[in-house]
Amino acid sequence: MSFTATRRDLPHWEEPGGVYFVTWSTIRKRRLTPHERALALDAIRHWDGIRWTLYAAVVMADHAHVLVQPLRIPEKQPPAWYALGSIFHSIKSYSAHEINRLRGQSGAVWQDEREDRIVRDEREFWEKWQYIRDNPVKEALVASPEEYAWFYQQGND
Repeated sequence: MSFTATRRDLPHWEEPGGVYFVTWSTIRKRRLTPHERALALDAIRHWDGIRWTLYAAVVMADHAHVLVQPLRIPEKQPPAWYALGSIFHSIKSYSAHEINRLRGQSGAVWQDEREDRIVRDEREFWEKWQYIRDNPVKEALVASPEEYAWFYQQGND
């Protein structure tokens, strides 16, 4: 798979084997309950080691961030990687269905678009990783990231 670019409202660039920092938000900044945040984090973690490597993730009240690397599709020739768009469609669709079931509602939970950025080097990787870690601390929700129930980093399974 070669470098591809798609565009909806925002441009989306995909690079085979690339690492991405991705952010997406709820519709109209609607706040997620603690249980809904847990559902969203479970949906994100579901694909770890299957379709992507999940380095870090945080689900806040009205948005989420991940640092991920889509995996190569096994035995696919020529080599191809799982598409970021299809993974996010699955995560958003499943978590929205479960959140709506809890709320007794229907309709969109997440905005259609996401902001994704190809991480260019190791310095930027660690910068984005730290940004994810610091998000709940910066919002004064906890004193350390590990205290925040909806934070995940590789290695703290």
